[in-house]
Formats: sequence, C-alpha cells, structure tokens
Amino acid sequence: MTVTLTTTVVETALEETFYIPVTSPATRPRHSLKHGDTFIVVDSHGDIGATSGGPDGLFHSDTRFLSRLELLLNGQQPLLLGSNLRDDNTLMSIDLTNPDIYVDKHLVLQKDVVHIIRTIFLWRDTAYQRLKISNHGNRPVELRLSMLFGNDFADLFEVRGMSRPARGTVTRKRTGFDRITLSYLGLDQRTRSTALIFDPHPHVLTTREATYEFKLAPGEAVPIFLEIGCDPPDRPAVPFLRGLRAARRELRAATRGMTTVESSNEHFNTMICRSTADLCMLTTDTPEGPYPYAGIPWYSTTFGRDGIITALQMLWCNPALARGVLHRLAAHQATSDNPLADATPGKILHEMRGGEMARLREVPFQLYYGSVDATPLFVLLAGRYLERTGDIQTIAGLWPAIEAALRWIDGPGDPDRDGFVEYLRATEQGLANQGWKDSHDAIFHADGGAAEGAIALAEVQGYVFAARRAAALCARALQRPERAQELEEQANRLAERFEAAFWCPEIGMYALALDGEKKACRVRTSNAGQVLFSGIACPDRAAAVGKGLLEPRFFSGWGIRTVAKGEARYNPMSYHNGSVWPHDNSLIALGFARYGLKPAVAHLFKGLFDAANYMDLHRLPELFCGFQRQRRSGPTLYPVACSPQAWASASLFAFVEASLGLEFDPKKGEIRLRNPHLPAFLSELRLRNLQLGSSSVDLVIHSHADGVSLEVPRTEGGIQVSVVLSP
Repeated sequence: MTVTLTTTVVETALEETFYIPVTSPATRPRHSLKHGDTFIVVDSHGDIGATSGGPDGLFHSDTRFLSRLELLLNGQQPLLLGSNLRDDNTLMSIDLTNPDIYVDKHLVLQKDVVHIIRTIFLWRDTAYQRLKISNHGNRPVELRLSMLFGNDFADLFEVRGMSRPARGTVTRKRTGFDRITLSYLGLDQRTRSTALIFDPHPHVLTTREATYEFKLAPGEAVPIFLEIGCDPPDRPAVPFLRGLRAARRELRAATRGMTTVESSNEHFNTMICRSTADLCMLTTDTPEGPYPYAGIPWYSTTFGRDGIITALQMLWCNPALARGVLHRLAAHQATSDNPLADATPGKILHEMRGGEMARLREVPFQLYYGSVDATPLFVLLAGRYLERTGDIQTIAGLWPAIEAALRWIDGPGDPDRDGFVEYLRATEQGLANQGWKDSHDAIFHADGGAAEGAIALAEVQGYVFAARRAAALCARALQRPERAQELEEQANRLAERFEAAFWCPEIGMYALALDGEKKACRVRTSNAGQVLFSGIACPDRAAAVGKGLLEPRFFSGWGIRTVAKGEARYNPMSYHNGSVWPHDNSLIALGFARYGLKPAVAHLFKGLFDAANYMDLHRLPELFCGFQRQRRSGPTLYPVACSPQAWASASLFAFVEASLGLEFDPKKGEIRLRNPHLPAFLSELRLRNLQLGSSSVDLVIHSHADGVSLEVPRTEGGIQVSVVLSP
C-alpha cells in the first residue's frame, strides 16, 4: 500500500502577519533578565545561541545586540549542575562543571573536577558576566576556556519569524587586546554597536572567539569578567561589583513605599514575592514616570492596554504606577490622522517600537494606535486613580487628554453613531482584531464564521460605560457638574442599549461582539466576564454570567477559558480560543466581587493558585492551555507564552483586592473591606504599609468558618479601617 502525504496550506494562518511561529522545541530551558530598555534571554547553561528553538539574545530597543555567546571547556560544552534566578531578579547564577575530557582516547580530566560559577546581571544597557573557575581536584589542571560570540543585529520581529528582503551591514573589529566591537549600519542609516570587554584580556582574541589557557593548582580559582554594552556611551566601564551594587540600590528605591502582601501559606508567599520581583523588573523608568513593559521576550516595550490593565490591578497597593502610565500615554496620545499608524486624534497608544523595521515602516508599530480598548481604559484608569488617591492635581493636568479620549469615543470610535464603540483597521498592514483578543481568528459567530466589518466587542462597551462614569467623577472633582451629569447620562443610556443588543438568552450570557451588520456573535466567551468587571451588566444577568463561567465547559479546574468547550473554534491549545489567561481571570474575579459573588472569587483564586504551584519559579505566565485538570497532574504550558508578563504577574494582587473587597475614600481618610472572603488556602493575610494619602496602616485578616476577623496592628496618621457587610 502506498501512502501519499499532502500538505494543506491554512490560508487564515497566513493572514496573521504578526503570528509568532514555533518550528522546533527548545532543548534547554530559558531564563530572562531585564533592566530599562534592555533584556537578555539565556538558556539554562547561561549560553546564547548554543541550541535552536528559543529567542536567545541580548536585546536593546527591539534589536538583538548579541545572538551568540557560548562557553566551551577544551572545545566541549560543560555539564550543568544547576541554574538559579535570584528572588529579586537582580541576577542569575549558573553552576557548571567539566565533562570527561579525553585526548587520544585517554581520560585526561575526569568529570566534576572543575567548577564554574557563571553570574549574570543587567544594568544600564550592559550585560555583566563573571566566571569563577575553581579546581576542586588534588592535582593541577590544564584547561582551555573559550567563549564564542557573534551577532546578527536582528530586529525583534525577525527573531519572531518575519523575513526581510534586505538588511544592513555588519562589521566586526578588534579594538584592543581586551575589546571587540560589533557594528551594524542599518537600512535606516542608524549605526548600532555592541562592545565586548574582557578582563583579564584573553590569551587569544579574534572577532568571533576569546580563549583563555589556564593551569590551575589544586584549590586554585580564577575570575574572568565580561561586559557587553549595547550602543555603549563614551565613558569608562563600570566594574562588575560596583554595577551590581548600583542595580540592587535602584531596585530597593523602586520598591520603597509599595504595600507588601504576606500570608499563612508559604507557597502563596513565594508566588507573591515572585510577582512583585517580576513587576519591578518589567517596570521601566520613562521620561513620564514608571511604566510596566508588557512582557519578555516579545513585548518588552510600552503597550497601552497592558500598561493600563497592570496599573488597574496594582492600583490598590501601588498607585504611583498608575500615575506613570497615565502621564506616558497622555504624552503619546494621537493628535492627528495617520492611517498607517491607525491614529486619529484622542486615541491612546497601542504599541511603541524602536527597532529598524519599525523605523522603516516594515511593521507599523513605531507609534501604533490599533487598539479599540486602550482609549476607554485610559479614561477609566484616570477615574479609578482619583478615587484611590484623591490626587486632583494630577487629574487636572490630565483633563485635556481625558476630554480628547472622550471625543474619540464619541466620534471616530463610533463611526456609525449607533452608540457602540467599534474597530475596523485603517490599512491592511494593521491588526485585524483590535481588542485584547487580537488574534486573526478570535472574533467569530456561533457557526465558526469570522465576524466581518466594524466590530463592537462586548467588554469594550463595558469599558466605555465605566470610563464615562469615571470621567464624571473627575469632572465633579474639577468643579464641572454639568459635564459630569452629561457623562453619567451617557453611561446610563449605553447600559440600556447594551442589554438590548448584547444579551443572548439562548447561551445565557452576553454576546462576544456585534459584527458590521449588527449581528450578535452568540458565542460563550470570557469576554462576558470582563463585562462584569466594568459594572455595565444588570445584577440578575451578572449572576447568570458568573454561574455560567464556573461550569465545566468554561472552568478547566485551573481557570476560566477564553472560549467555552463546545464552541465552534474552541481549541485549548490556541492563543485566544480556549486557553486560560491569568489576567483575564483576575479581571473576571474583580467583576465577581463587584456583584457580590465572593465564593466564585475564592473558587477562581484557588484554581490559579494551584496552577502557579506547578509553574517554573511559581510564576504565572501570559497564558497556558485550557485542557481539563487531571488528578496529580499540572496544567499544560503554552509554548511561546511570555514569562514574565506584567498583567499575569499583577493578577495575584487583583485577586487579593477582589477577595478583600478593598475600597478607598481619600476625603474621609477611610479604607473599607466590603464582604471580605478568603479562599480556603489562606487562613491569614497580612498587608503591610497600605497607604492612603500621607497615612498608612498594617492589616491582618483572619479567616474563620463563619467569616473573617480584622486586626489592625499599626496605623500612622489619621486613617480609619472598617468592614462593610452588604447583601
């Protein structure tokens, strides 16, 4: 019998220009570090480019500044003993040893004699590396240590899989006994350079390899230092230890003043510490203030939606982050029409890129505004920030940007003037889908057919509703009562229209979207859960949605799937059509809490907690697969998920807020806990340095069979804490 293999081309997949391909498995686990606009991805050995299948490299401003750095002992790869990422993400350490080394079939060095500690950290556009090579044997050891290096200066989108018809020119030059400079003249006529500085200088140094020859006595250890600078300034290099101390000093300053969370559960404590460290690492000091970059490796830059949602999740414990996000996005708000960038006046940024392909418009993302939800979310964040802090001065400064965003919502955001905000990309180069589920196949009808035309997403209408109410709060604080009343009336009218157009009794929840012909996409999706987050849903229907989201077709045992099992495009391995996203679940939990569904919050919290217990470093990734939970087995990972990812890291903080029902009243100097309810895995939760204005407080919440009790061991300033129990 002859079997013929045929290849089927899936055209819809080809339409997704910015799809991230997976062509082979990674053979070594990857680890990442970030500082500012620089991040590094290395494998478990600390190498770059030694194995295929991973996004290895040293990256700066969306360009790879080093694509290979491989360590060899006598021409062989060393053996891995273990690799560790410090709890605060300041450095990575890798323990290596020698393999059995033969010469002419004779064993000249038995394995596990030479120990190498490889230490890596980032600071100010520079990757620092220290090697400590120790002889633990009882006789001298002759050793040849080599570092192979190189670079392609690939744009991040090339690393993601995009091809280019032409590239610039790479040059390599030795500029001393201890220094190599790799340079690239791009097609954008910009020169990018990488400087490698070795200390001590190698015995042999070429433009591709540094080699050291050692004869180590028993017990002897020698250090080697390497600095890799991205577009290095003309200034003396900073030594390894001085740079490390400076990096740790900056980290301490960045975390000063933030509320800390601790519990009776050590596993949860590990998770919350990891989340805190990841958020600190991802947060970048920009000219406008701190901004959480979206994730490593693909999204280490300013994203509007991601930054806003992360700031919302962290608002209760770190409002300074929201202030930085608001200022940065206001500074880059669109002021003119630009179809290539999907920009219209008042629109809030979707994505910012600094690489060669963005500068040349090979991708549209230099300043790109193809997001339908970032603009209402910006307004929502401004109102929530005022509600949390009472900082009227910041809101007064932002009011022109808020009004511009509202004009976009009422104008270009609603082109057919039906009262719903819709999207339709301005050019074929832009993103086809412009909500948070922006995959090309994410918005569809019950029969699986793609939604066409201008799309009105369910959760976006909720964001607009909440944005108008938030803007009304700001307007009243700014002594603009007429504007506040107008915004409140607009919000109420939208809520009525929304219920009439989006509620689908046959599926028991809100439609995913309305297509260009105003036909409802009658699909069960997690978008309905984010409708609850915004507060636009009427209470009876909110309860029905909450119940439906916890049914087995939605709840995998680890979390709520993006699309319910049984729907036409359900695929638990897809990016947006059946996977589980921690940030999505955390917003749904906040929605549950809004409508008093506290047992549902606890159930959802428990699922994500259990999932994180199986994750590397107890770190929740961007997403994971939506397969049903099996006994004594962990969740199935998604192969190209960003980890860390800002809104995934912030999810645990949002769950804490939802569980405790935290509310802040700056005028009264009061913090309220509305219907607090802890999940079963937390018998005690401690919040330290919870701030309101210039005052602060420590809280301890104890869980009991019949409810919770509250302890206030410390207060500073005039601050009141109360527990509110409401039906």
